[in-house]
Amino acid sequence: MRLASAARLLHRACRPACRAMASAAAPGRYGSGPLPPATWQQSMLRVRDPQKRREREERGQVAAALTPRSLAFYRDVLGLSLVDKYDFPASKFSLYFLQSLPLGAVPAHEPGSDAAHAALWATPGVTLELTHNWESEEVYHAGNEPGDGFGHIALAVQDLTAAVVRLDAAGVRFKKRPEEGRMRSIAFVFDPDGYWVELVERGRDPADALPSPFFTLAQTMVRVKEPQVALAFYRSLGMTLVRETHASDFSIYFLATLPTDSVVPDPTSPEAREFVKAELYPRRVPVLELTHNHGTENQPDFAHRTGNEAGKRGFGHLGFLVPDVYAETARLQAAGVAFQKLPDQGSMKGLAFARDPDGYWIELIKRGQDGRF
Repeated sequence: MRLASAARLLHRACRPACRAMASAAAPGRYGSGPLPPATWQQSMLRVRDPQKRREREERGQVAAALTPRSLAFYRDVLGLSLVDKYDFPASKFSLYFLQSLPLGAVPAHEPGSDAAHAALWATPGVTLELTHNWESEEVYHAGNEPGDGFGHIALAVQDLTAAVVRLDAAGVRFKKRPEEGRMRSIAFVFDPDGYWVELVERGRDPADALPSPFFTLAQTMVRVKEPQVALAFYRSLGMTLVRETHASDFSIYFLATLPTDSVVPDPTSPEAREFVKAELYPRRVPVLELTHNHGTENQPDFAHRTGNEAGKRGFGHLGFLVPDVYAETARLQAAGVAFQKLPDQGSMKGLAFARDPDGYWIELIKRGQDGRF
């Protein structure tokens, strides 16, 4: 099916509650009602062992007992909470799920327990999933080379200057400091695997929300070829366009999963920027950032690398919780969406991987399951 035709079908499939959230240019309000049926739940990055195989053998260690450097970075330096983990000894890999919790909160369940698994697949929030292949010597590709689709994740802070001081003290390597370049309100650091981590500013904690820790998960950025087609796809998964900006050679679109009674300003208005900064980030609600470099839509043979190509693997996928994986798969197939894995294929039954219009893998997971894969 042609992309334009798929976009029209997906637009019609977008749930009424999703479409109803747009409003005229006015201050936005984060709602208190239910979330849409499909909710963004994860962004996945592959990470490496902290030590080479030879060093492990010399110390008599097994790979499963090691902590990937990036896990320690996101948990101990950036303050994300490890809310769950999976170990798959037969396949020799582990999954770690990190999330921004309210200030002072600790995970309700021991990561790796049945209770933690159940909570993970019912969470209303977004997690960062780190995939660790125990004995792999593969150097993962961090993105941001010509043709790459994945750009970065981002964390939000109230005080960018204080954040720089903290990260300098922790020995974190900077890609861009606030005073460098034209944009003085952001910075970029490298995580231990070389992925770019942007630091953006957020507003004060809202009076009606629990306070947030110093760093909060704020963005995942991927590049898209045809923005209107990509927007239709993600809107069909319950996301709302909350802000868009346009420069001479690129445009940026921000989407989020919001309660259905939220009031969203005109995405092109100044109020939209304030809505993201002062309403979403302080409430620990991340956004999906779609970046469109103008002109790529006119290149028939151009396609972004998705992070799953041999020799360029790094970013893995985005994941969404849905009420029924089989029904959601059928709906997306009817709209012309291609699939990397159908629910009953492979060893993990009941979950699926769609491919968005740019080829990024989109995992579909049943909400409310017990998580015993």
